[in-house]
Amino acid sequence: MIDLQLLALLLAPLLGGALLAVFGSRKWAAELNSLMSFFTFAASVILTMRVIDSGPQVAFHEQFFIDQFNVFLVALTAFVAFTTSLFSRPYMRIEQHHGKLTTGMLHLYYSMYQMFTFAMLVALTTNNMGIVWVAMEAATLTTVLLVSLYRTPASLEAAWKYFILCGVGIALALFGTILLYFAAERVLGEGGTALLWTHLNEVKGELEPTVLKLAFVFLLVGYGTKVGLVPLHSWLPDAHAEGPTPVSAVLSGLLLNVALCAVVRSKVLVDGSLGTHFAGYLMMGFGLLSVVVASFSLFRQKDIKRMFAYSSIEHMGLITFALGMGGPVATFAGMLHMTVHSLTKSAIFFAVGHAVQKSGTQVMENIRGMLQVSPTVGWGLAIGTFAILGMPPFGVFASEFLIITTAMHEYPWTTPFLLIALGVAFAAIFGKIQPVVFGETTAKRLPHSPALIPVFVHLLLVLMLGLYMPPYLADWYRQAAALLG
Repeated sequence: MIDLQLLALLLAPLLGGALLAVFGSRKWAAELNSLMSFFTFAASVILTMRVIDSGPQVAFHEQFFIDQFNVFLVALTAFVAFTTSLFSRPYMRIEQHHGKLTTGMLHLYYSMYQMFTFAMLVALTTNNMGIVWVAMEAATLTTVLLVSLYRTPASLEAAWKYFILCGVGIALALFGTILLYFAAERVLGEGGTALLWTHLNEVKGELEPTVLKLAFVFLLVGYGTKVGLVPLHSWLPDAHAEGPTPVSAVLSGLLLNVALCAVVRSKVLVDGSLGTHFAGYLMMGFGLLSVVVASFSLFRQKDIKRMFAYSSIEHMGLITFALGMGGPVATFAGMLHMTVHSLTKSAIFFAVGHAVQKSGTQVMENIRGMLQVSPTVGWGLAIGTFAILGMPPFGVFASEFLIITTAMHEYPWTTPFLLIALGVAFAAIFGKIQPVVFGETTAKRLPHSPALIPVFVHLLLVLMLGLYMPPYLADWYRQAAALLG
């Protein structure tokens, strides 16, 4: 049964990509894109219910593995991909109406959107560390085409920079995977089973510690490039600023999580082999550096999408730091923060996308008084900003509070860096967004309110997770945290 459920999850975006490759130029391509994304989300819900009831499962001759950790990311990925497809429908048509996109560009966008979703789901569900690498490379190639969609010099430069830097990173991850296989074949023997994560996890105490240590360094640097960890982050602000806004939403809300999942899986193996906190210290170091550098970089930003891209670097650094600390509370907090960041940041990009369309610019100095121009966009952007800055009672506050209090107890020397960085980020973003939302403007109020249901659905979920977490969801997070050690 699990084979059929997983097959449905993976076939929905793959079939959607194939159909949109043929029919992507039709007027109903946007509706087809949303429909296939809905099928993917429905399949993820069914799969999630199965794993919650029955526990971890393997499928297709152990080539795929689903447990409480990755099925949580599968559900989150499918949900945000679905809501982003709903947002894409009016947004991309407005872009076409403004002359920024042609029918051929939309054709490419819809087909690559589905293939991007497929690549992420494969990377999350596969049990084979080699296939993880292949899927991450496929996700890179599809997003290169999406980032360069506008075909402007700036978007082509951003896509090229993204391709080169992430290409180098993924090459380092390949070398790390080869080293992992080299350590495993001495214990598991030659063949494909030496790269199956479940098999590696069973014998992790027998793997050569020195080789595992070197492998993790390459895997962290390689996949850390995709996560956007400092100093490997320079592609991310350009890709967010120059690509279409729906691409910024899925890059920030989804792809970064998928890459971090690969790092965490590797950390579990290294911890078991070394019996020390080597991998955790590395993740904490990169995470803390990312939080500090990204926070201070926010003050220099003039482009609204670049600013929120640096905010994504800051929050992914915080998640990496939490997962690096390890332990039940920090891991629980890291997973909760991963959830609320994905929901909040995608909602912010939805609101930002419409704000940019209405003002005709991404420069914040020229975007003023969105509450007067469009109250829906203005309130969406204001509430989303309050949420991502960690204001109570939103879920970001709860997860950040857990991370900081755990750091105070376990690693008190990190607390000043975290508090100063979060304070700087708050001052920078709030100071820049306040006039964008509440400032004076001469622009006339728009006669029609945009369709921003996905924005408020996401923010409502984030608010709910800050006020009340359903017991089954809390148990789900605890089980996943236990699986990660």
